[in-house]
Amino acid sequence: MTAEMSGDRAIRVFLVDDHALFRTGVKAELARAGADPDGAPVVVVGEGGSVQEAVTGIGHLRPDVVLLDVHMPDGGGAEVLRRVRPEAPDVVFLALSVSDAAEDVIAVIRAGARGYVTKTISGRDLATAVRRVHAGDPVFSPRLAGFVLDAFAQRPGAAPVGDPEVDLLTPRERDVLRLLARGYAYKEIAAELFISIKTVETHVSSVLRKTQLSNRYELSRWATDRRLV
Repeated sequence: MTAEMSGDRAIRVFLVDDHALFRTGVKAELARAGADPDGAPVVVVGEGGSVQEAVTGIGHLRPDVVLLDVHMPDGGGAEVLRRVRPEAPDVVFLALSVSDAAEDVIAVIRAGARGYVTKTISGRDLATAVRRVHAGDPVFSPRLAGFVLDAFAQRPGAAPVGDPEVDLLTPRERDVLRLLARGYAYKEIAAELFISIKTVETHVSSVLRKTQLSNRYELSRWATDRRLV
């Protein structure tokens, strides 16, 4: 299905990675998963294998989202962000890397990326991640969100732990919320806390009801603001 045939405007993606074979694979995966009728089409409109190719291509094409490798021989993702963001502030960057090291995650987020996923991600999940960052949500692979939350936990203006809304939660609900905000899936939360997935779902439903929020992304922001993570 072409972008013109869809009811949603296509999300235009520029792919940055120094491995041509990997770029080919990502394009093939997004060509399949990016045509999901339940979401806006995701279309790769350009690619670059170096920092300079990325800077030139992004400046010329002005894509909606850039999928950005973190490590490249001539500077990597942080250098692309440094050179592109001042000239193209509306372009959204999502890091796509083999690395799950805390220092890599923090460095690229500090440089301006809106999310960070590892190359183990499926094509369908990658298309979903592109749609989410384009919509304004931060997106991280499981466990990586904790690095960022820890790094930015001392920012001014955060609400203190111990407010009346937090006091409504049971200790186990706080445990579930803390892992949920760090990007864990229900199955991973269940394994971490030695409880069933059904019990995790029950706790999440209870927390949503008590906080009067609608989804896990709102819960993540709520927990972060209260330094529960």
